[in-house]
Amino acid sequence: MNQDSYSSDQPTGQDPLLLLKTLQLLWTKHELEKAAILSIKLKLQPDQDVEKMCTPLLLQDKANLVEDYVGEYPELQRKLLQTLDMWCDPSFNIRDITRPYQGLSRYKPEKFNRRVLSKLVFRLLERFNVDPALCPNVINQRHLRTLNYLFYKRFVEKTMTEENWADHIQSTVGENRWLQGHLVQSLLRHCGARGAARWARRCRVPPEMLPRAVAEELQKLHIQDRAEEVTKADNYEDSKKKDYYQLPIAREKIHFLQTWEETLQCWEKVLQPGQVVGVDMEWKPSFGMVGKPRVALLQLALKDEVFLLDLPRLLEQAEAEGEKEKLPRFIQMLYSDAAITKLGYGMSGDLSSLAATCSALKDTEKQMQGVVDLLAVDKQLQWKKDGRKVDGLSPEHSHEERGVKQPEKGLSLLVQHVLGKPLDKTEQLSNWEKRPLREEQILYAASDAYCLLEIYERLCKDPESFGLGSDLTESLVEKQSKKPRAKKQLNKQEAPSPSGQECQGPRMEPSCPPAPISPQEFSVVCDNMLQGLGRYLRCLGVDVRLLDNEDDHRKAAEIARQEGRVILTSGLPYQTLRSQVGEGRCFSVNCSEKAKEQALQVLKHFNVQVSLSDIFSRCQVCNCNKYLKVSRERMRQLVEGSRRASGEHSAGCPGSQSCGVTVPACDTAQPGCAPHGERAEGAEQSGAAAGLAGDTVLQVAAIPPGVLDRAELTDFFCCTRCGKVFWEGSHFGRVVSQFQDVLVASGDTQSIYELS
Repeated sequence: MNQDSYSSDQPTGQDPLLLLKTLQLLWTKHELEKAAILSIKLKLQPDQDVEKMCTPLLLQDKANLVEDYVGEYPELQRKLLQTLDMWCDPSFNIRDITRPYQGLSRYKPEKFNRRVLSKLVFRLLERFNVDPALCPNVINQRHLRTLNYLFYKRFVEKTMTEENWADHIQSTVGENRWLQGHLVQSLLRHCGARGAARWARRCRVPPEMLPRAVAEELQKLHIQDRAEEVTKADNYEDSKKKDYYQLPIAREKIHFLQTWEETLQCWEKVLQPGQVVGVDMEWKPSFGMVGKPRVALLQLALKDEVFLLDLPRLLEQAEAEGEKEKLPRFIQMLYSDAAITKLGYGMSGDLSSLAATCSALKDTEKQMQGVVDLLAVDKQLQWKKDGRKVDGLSPEHSHEERGVKQPEKGLSLLVQHVLGKPLDKTEQLSNWEKRPLREEQILYAASDAYCLLEIYERLCKDPESFGLGSDLTESLVEKQSKKPRAKKQLNKQEAPSPSGQECQGPRMEPSCPPAPISPQEFSVVCDNMLQGLGRYLRCLGVDVRLLDNEDDHRKAAEIARQEGRVILTSGLPYQTLRSQVGEGRCFSVNCSEKAKEQALQVLKHFNVQVSLSDIFSRCQVCNCNKYLKVSRERMRQLVEGSRRASGEHSAGCPGSQSCGVTVPACDTAQPGCAPHGERAEGAEQSGAAAGLAGDTVLQVAAIPPGVLDRAELTDFFCCTRCGKVFWEGSHFGRVVSQFQDVLVASGDTQSIYELS
């Protein structure tokens, strides 16, 4: 080792060799955290093996310490990322890495898998601004998940057009032969040989990669295939027009602007005192890849016309002319002019993407005046219409004709509530960077901005019919333009922890505590690092969306904007997420607390009042809040029928636990089968029939032997969405005892009890 390599950074009077020996001794004794922290303080990381130091720390779930360990050394960052990417190769045996460390204290091998490592790689790529090409295995796996997602949207949900699907398939797969192989196999499963051949030709898959059946079909394709597709698409467009919101202005009133001369005419009309402008933005979906999305289209809607600004082209043109500041200047003039009312939906997220597109616009949100974010209004409508939250999962909001039921959400649901029909969102996942835009994209983009004008006009004309105050016109702009801002100083709770995580979000001292709300009035989306917290809150009746392990944390912001949820997160993602949603809509829990304490922290912060009737009022599996009550005798019949069916089909059924029973709709009307829970009771009172959704299978095989013979059990409760079966048990008492300090008195003593 070269002692000359040590600079004045080394503590004076310390022998580097002795320090390294001390670190080696700590490592040998498995005092890994001490060794890492000492290395960071003494800046000895360059003289150590990054894989040797970081592997056991990752096995102890100390990824934050690993990030700090390489934080100041780009070369170590690259070495760590290359190592993690090598472990993510499907052919690599991860057990080879974990085997030497099985005696490690606080050893958590479940935290050491490709899915978790992949998420860590993406976080490090973004934090250290490293070229993603350094990690081909992780990138390929993310692209493969994108590929599977696209197939789901196109062939299962049926909510993506062929053109959009093909655009994204081509940009995702590209010339990557490994991904092309997966593409061909997926095409075969979903389209058959003929369909696979048609899309293989369109996506330019090399013929040598095609199975024989697909290659033969490729030779048989004729020109009329495309003509048939176009005719079918035209018929579909005509048939669905009546089901969705339609733009009320003529097509010639929609202007696609790509030159500065055209844009000047737009600004002359937009920047008029008293003007009301609907503002929206579109960008190419990132599908969880590194980096923030960049705005590809800025839509400005006036009463009589809509302007679609090709933002990348205009910025490029302005820079070429040496006047790159002029477009940002006009945008800032629009947002900062209090005499112009700007309408948006989830404006914080849009402005965050706008800032990522043009750095000159990074402070736009701080300067804006005269804005109305209809997402905030949407939250009021959801709670006030008919005196309770509108259930976006009711049958009338689903798209059964598209395949899998997809409830309307976000702006589309607001348009349906206020204007009577939802938006057609089939172009939402378009490649908005590709030029020229298709006609369907132009109409979609114009509708997204123009519908804001119609919603605002309808609400201002008759606010009371939507449960809003009569002074809506003044209060909307006033309240949302003059929000008090937090002082720019950190309190004790904001101070970063030694690991680099924020344990608490920023706090503003409120003049009075928030009004108490029930769990039914509180909806959240939990980052995937807080799944335990999410399960606790769901036990208490809170409407909880949980991110999957493979989801990027930024998906939480998308869900929060679309569904009006509060984001619950922890640590580094907090800063990113809170900038993408409205004020007070992102909360960082204490990362050092257990899930139960985190739940108490959330309940206290948002003043959520939990009663006995709230506990287990939601299904712990699927979050549904509607149950079907089934008598013990009826349940016995269903269980026996399921077991007989399992015996008859044992050759094709690997185990009875996977078997269930489908209950026809008529069964739900039999004596002893009544809906249970707050939502279902409301349906009874209104005379609405309640039952299982579609062909939901009751999971009766999961009921242990002997439960049906317990005399104290008279009824079972079945989730109407996923078929999970619940009955009264000891788990209810445990939850009550854990949260007894926060439970409030309630006149309703009936509760749903957890089972199994």
